[in-house]
Amino acid sequence: MAQQFPISRRTVLRAGGVIGGGLALGVASTHPARAAEVDPPWFAKLSPEQQVGQRVIFSYPGATPSDVLMQSIRDGLVGGLIFFGENILSLSQIADVVTELRAAHAQSPTSGSPFLLMTDQEGGVVRRLRGQMPILSEKQIGASADPLAEATKAGTGAGEALKAVGMNLNLAPVEDVYRVEGNFDDRFGRSYSSDPVVCGTLGAAFVRAQQATGVAATAKHYPGLGAATRDENTDLGVVTLTQSADEIRSVDELPFTPVIDAGVQLVMTSWATYPAIDADYPAGLSKTFVGGDLRGRQRFQGVTITDALEAGALEPFGDTGERSVLAAEAGMDLLLCSGRDVGQGDAAVSAVTAALRSGRLNPGHFVIALNRIRRLRDSLS
Repeated sequence: MAQQFPISRRTVLRAGGVIGGGLALGVASTHPARAAEVDPPWFAKLSPEQQVGQRVIFSYPGATPSDVLMQSIRDGLVGGLIFFGENILSLSQIADVVTELRAAHAQSPTSGSPFLLMTDQEGGVVRRLRGQMPILSEKQIGASADPLAEATKAGTGAGEALKAVGMNLNLAPVEDVYRVEGNFDDRFGRSYSSDPVVCGTLGAAFVRAQQATGVAATAKHYPGLGAATRDENTDLGVVTLTQSADEIRSVDELPFTPVIDAGVQLVMTSWATYPAIDADYPAGLSKTFVGGDLRGRQRFQGVTITDALEAGALEPFGDTGERSVLAAEAGMDLLLCSGRDVGQGDAAVSAVTAALRSGRLNPGHFVIALNRIRRLRDSLS
């Protein structure tokens, strides 16, 4: 039996776990009659490491996943994978890799729910599946003669392209509201508009169309990177955005509301810091942004996912393990280890498991995150 964490009756009830009949995270009932009445929660069969693994997205270098990674997938220690250009030599090659990854997952203790297989297929220059839809960038869509039709076409095209190679999750659309031409978002055409209403309307159309193909969409980078200048890149270093709280909520966060209303399944947070709302932590490590604004004020009930945990913006916040724990404490569900290093994902799993065992992480909140991820996976193929 998997090692259990000390969780109170009240905590499990609040988390939606099973408590009747003495069952809590897989603890067997000592009452035969009651034992027949309820089933243990789905995660009860998993070890602590396997439970944490469901929250970690791994990556790998080159065109072929290593034997070590494949074994970790079979062992149930990997929640999903993100693919980059270096992993994709051709459509047939990546489709074959995905088939192998799915076969490994089918041998894991979590095989009852699909593996998360994702990439960035935004459109324009940001397309890991080169030559595939969407052809137009978000900026080109926003400037087109019929933006709504083009956003819908882009969403359908992105979903069909990913599904054709076996992927089931797209890290798009970008919902940043760019402020100045040529800035961080605009220089690569990654924002629909400088008008938040337009961004929200077109993002919602993209999401509805893509998710109709069976591929999950991700709105990013909450609460928005549209005010970042050309050289303010969170991948490379600390970024502090100084707009007022009113501007953040009336401009940057505004496009996320129609996208959430459209049913977007994931939201990715940014690694910028916004001192007007939280001066101490970047958005993805901030309980104020994740729990207060996104889940509270904007009522998002889907899965949250971090941006890259290796980002330069997180240099003040320790190593991969500490960053992972801080993100989980803030309320992030999926932890994105995209450094093309399997050891990075292992470090995240190890640190979060230790934090859960020690009581640093709230076990009830942990179960809620696991269940959100499970619902996402069950909705995919």
